[in-house]
Amino acid sequence: MTPLPLQDLLVLDFSQFLAGPAAALRLADLGADVIKIERPGAGDLARQLYMCDLQIGGDSILFHSINRHKRSFAIDLKDASQRPKVLQLIERADVMIQNFRPGVIERLGLDFAAVRKINPRLVYGSVTGYGTAGPWRDLPGQDLLAQSRSGLVWLSGNADDPPIPFGLSVTDMYTGAHLAQGILACLVRRGITGEGGHVEVSLMESAVDLQFEVLTTHLNDGGRLPQRSQVSGANAYLAAPYGIYRTLDGYLAIAMTSVPALGRLLGLDALTQYTKATDGFEFRDQIKQHLAQHLRTRATQRWLDILEPADVWCAEVLDWKSLLRNEGFKALDMLQRVDLPDGHSMLTTRCPIRIDGQVIKHPRAAPRVGQHNDELDDMGLKREACA
Repeated sequence: MTPLPLQDLLVLDFSQFLAGPAAALRLADLGADVIKIERPGAGDLARQLYMCDLQIGGDSILFHSINRHKRSFAIDLKDASQRPKVLQLIERADVMIQNFRPGVIERLGLDFAAVRKINPRLVYGSVTGYGTAGPWRDLPGQDLLAQSRSGLVWLSGNADDPPIPFGLSVTDMYTGAHLAQGILACLVRRGITGEGGHVEVSLMESAVDLQFEVLTTHLNDGGRLPQRSQVSGANAYLAAPYGIYRTLDGYLAIAMTSVPALGRLLGLDALTQYTKATDGFEFRDQIKQHLAQHLRTRATQRWLDILEPADVWCAEVLDWKSLLRNEGFKALDMLQRVDLPDGHSMLTTRCPIRIDGQVIKHPRAAPRVGQHNDELDDMGLKREACA
C-alpha cells in the first residue's frame, strides 16, 4: 500500500459533535494519527447523540460513523495537575482542532496565542457557530439553527411550501470540509516557512458560502428574492424543466435541457410552443405542470429509455435501498467494514478521496473513552527516550 500523504502527522482533536470531528476524520483517512481529547467518563457529547435507537457499545451510531480510526485520550482540562500532559501532547502535535464556544478555550489557557508559544509549528483549527464577534457570537452553533439563520431553508421545495431544511447536517459537514481545506493549506505553508497558523471557520460562513451561486445572483439582481416553482421545485433560479417529477412507479429528475426538444422526445406537443430562450423562466410553472401531468403516465425506466439515448440530462431518483443495489454504486466501492471492540463489525462509508489510484479504507473503529490513555500518557517523554 502506498504511504498516505499525512502519514506521521499528529492531530489533536478537542472538538465534539460533527464539524470538527468530521475534519479530523478526513485527516485520519489521509494518514494522520488523530488523538481525540475527551472528558473522562462521558467523553464527546456525540456519544449520546442518537439518530435512532441503534447504538454500539453504549455509543451512538453517529459517533462511530464520524470518529473511526482515531485514538482517545481522556483528561480533565480543568484539572491543573493534568495540564502538563496536555501541553506535552500539544508540543508534539502538528494540528490541533477545537470547537469550544468563544471564550472557553481562552479560560482553559489553550487558545492559539497561548499554544503557539510552546509549538510555533502548530496548525490550529477553530470552529464556531457564528464567528468570534457580533451579536450572534455566543449563540449555540447547531446545524438546523445555522441553516435557518442563513436563508438556506428558503431555497428548497415548491412555492407554497414552508421553509424546508436539508435532511442532513449539511452546514456541519460543509464546515468540516472547509476546516480540513484550511488546515491542509496551512500545512503546505508550514512546509515552506516552518510556521504554523490559525484556521477559523464557522457554521454560518459555510452556510452562506454553500449558497454562493444563488446569493450572488440575488446581490446583482436588484435585490429580488428567488421564486420557487409551483410544482417540481429544485433550484429556485433555474428555468424549466429543471426539477423532480413523479412517474407511474417512482420519480424522475430532469436537469437543464431544451424545452421544445424535450416536448418532441416525450410526445408532449404542449412544450413545443416554448421556443424563446427566456420561455423556461417566464412560463416555468406552466411548462412544469405539463411535464408533471405527462410523466405520471409511464414508468421511470420507459422515460429513461427515451431521454438517455438523446443525451438529455436526467436520472432516476433512488432511495437508499435502490442505491445500494445499483451496479453504478457498487463499482465505486464506497463501503467498508470497521472492526468493533466487542468482536462485531460495522458497515459504513469510506473516505471519498483516492490517492494515486488507491481507495482509502481503515478497519479501526471509533475508540472507547480513554482507550489509549496508557499508550499516550507521557507521550513526549517516551518519544524522547526512544530517540
